[in-house]
Amino acid sequence: MQEIIIKKTMGKNLINVALFGLGRIGLMHANNLINNKNFNLKYIFDVNRKLAKKVSKNLNCQNIESPQIAYKDKKIDCIFISSTTSTHLKFIYESIKSNKTVFCEKPLDLNLKKIQNYEKKINKFNHKIQIGFNRRYDPGHSSLKNNLIKGKIGKLEKIIITSRDPAAPSINYLKASGGIFKDMMIHDFDLARYYAGKDEFVSIFATGSNISNKYFNKLKDFELATAILKTKNGVQCIISNSRHCSFGYDQRVELFGSKGMIISDNIKENEISLYSNKSTNARSSFKHFFIERYDQAYKEQLNDLAKLFRSNLRPKSGFIDGKISIQIAESAIRSLKSKKFEKINY
Repeated sequence: MQEIIIKKTMGKNLINVALFGLGRIGLMHANNLINNKNFNLKYIFDVNRKLAKKVSKNLNCQNIESPQIAYKDKKIDCIFISSTTSTHLKFIYESIKSNKTVFCEKPLDLNLKKIQNYEKKINKFNHKIQIGFNRRYDPGHSSLKNNLIKGKIGKLEKIIITSRDPAAPSINYLKASGGIFKDMMIHDFDLARYYAGKDEFVSIFATGSNISNKYFNKLKDFELATAILKTKNGVQCIISNSRHCSFGYDQRVELFGSKGMIISDNIKENEISLYSNKSTNARSSFKHFFIERYDQAYKEQLNDLAKLFRSNLRPKSGFIDGKISIQIAESAIRSLKSKKFEKINY
């Protein structure tokens, strides 16, 4: 189990949170919540009762047997959802009905029709929802957006996103993931939209293959995938994904414009360069995986959630962004079958 380190000194006017889901990312969120000056983690819930009991002692918070306890508690301000994907929409809806601010990990769900049905019900309420597309909050990736707005590279013409995991996840994870486009590339679809702004993507061509690990064929999934997207105004986006990468967690973004280019590069363990009789300019490895690489992004995400609760400021990523990312993924899957550009239906 991930180590929990409590550093925060309790203060006044904290936002009381109930956290649902204690998997790897749930524990990471728990750690960030208890160390953020804005939040008080009051409740945790997980279907694994033994795990929840153990974690509650480490976190010095209350382990609840049912989400209903959090919904009914008027002192709970925010429901933080990091449970399995199939539970997300139900938890969001019940939280909104109970007048709670909501944070929900991506994806909203793997079924677009289910998302659309819940959207109609959710929109009947005055809701505050933030979706966990953390890469919008990464200092490097976010800096690209700021420089783009300032006109540093002129008019945006092309977006290139590279995202390669150090190794494939477990077989059980892959079976329930929804495939590389809904599980992995969904982050890149959202990040591309972040840069394109109001110029939405209208078409996509996608391809996938398996070379090193043929087991993906049995899963009807891919270890390698590439997508080309075009916006209404002609901006191109190329996304390259791989479930494995021998040299680490490869995360790069390049924006090319009429007046230049700007890049958000990989983050390394340190900036030391080694020169010897065996190599020159040998540098340290990349941050191992998403929790380490996007550590600061996850923390900035929480600060945005606090603003959403206190000031009703629209988060960088909301429910609509979660829905659109699945719509693009669905279009990518259609393109795989048709082997041609497919229209993205919003």
